[in-house]
Amino acid sequence: MTQDSATSPAAEVDITTELARELLRRQHPDLADGPIREVSAGWDNVILRLGETLALRLPRRGLAGPLIRNEQRWLPELAPRLPLPIPAPLRVGVPDEIYPFHWSVQPWLRGEAADLAPPKASEAARFAEFFRALHVPPPNDAPRNAHRDCPLSQKQVATEQRMQNLEKSGEPLVPDVMRVWHAALETGIDTPRSWIAGDVHARNVLVEAGKLSAFIDWGDMCAGDPATDLAGIWALFDAPQARRDAIAAYGMSDAMKTRAMGWAVFFGVILLETGLKDTPRHADMGRATLRRLAEDAA
Repeated sequence: MTQDSATSPAAEVDITTELARELLRRQHPDLADGPIREVSAGWDNVILRLGETLALRLPRRGLAGPLIRNEQRWLPELAPRLPLPIPAPLRVGVPDEIYPFHWSVQPWLRGEAADLAPPKASEAARFAEFFRALHVPPPNDAPRNAHRDCPLSQKQVATEQRMQNLEKSGEPLVPDVMRVWHAALETGIDTPRSWIAGDVHARNVLVEAGKLSAFIDWGDMCAGDPATDLAGIWALFDAPQARRDAIAAYGMSDAMKTRAMGWAVFFGVILLETGLKDTPRHADMGRATLRRLAEDAA
């Protein structure tokens, strides 16, 4: 979910299993004979499973091309520091005459997306542990991302236009959520910039047997406000006590909590508003996020 698009962006390249196999034949021939099947297509990339243990990640539009290069550069360095798996690339694919972007061979990570298999409430502490480990000072050459490394005030105009669209669609935001949003806009950033994943919503978190098993899709990774990632608390945990436990286990200040809730409003609104147009699954994710925010703000 890299840009604040009006709808799910159209693919610029038709990624098929035949294309993926031909890329493997050309660049990684020892992997070319394994079974390949598409398993997921997001806003920026298509994921195909390769055999039992590998996956292919191929950008479906040009905007995602540089982002996968960031993953290739930085995820192998971050992975050993984190307490849960992330999809650090094992091999790199390069553009050629049949496909214009860099692409990756990465491990197949077990689990189901959290919107379909929610984590148990007891996983709140593991969520906090993961992000405490990630949210460390970034190097000077960490990726920049204008869509995530910014104060919420830069999102205000576009987000409030989406809110108006939701009202016209018969799904207005309740007053408690609007109070959360306005409080976040007025709250300054009280923590230094850190590494952030940048897109912690329920499709980007894997769960196995009720336990968090992996964090995937790092295209928006950058240096930024850690509150951006902590919005994921309201994307993942349905029980109010689990949300409180995650906040306490991370050690969030009141200002960070307010900003995190504001970022959760942003993610919830964009998922609901765009999802109503073309992706009901995203609409459901947005509704759930906004409902949890309303519960905690009441």
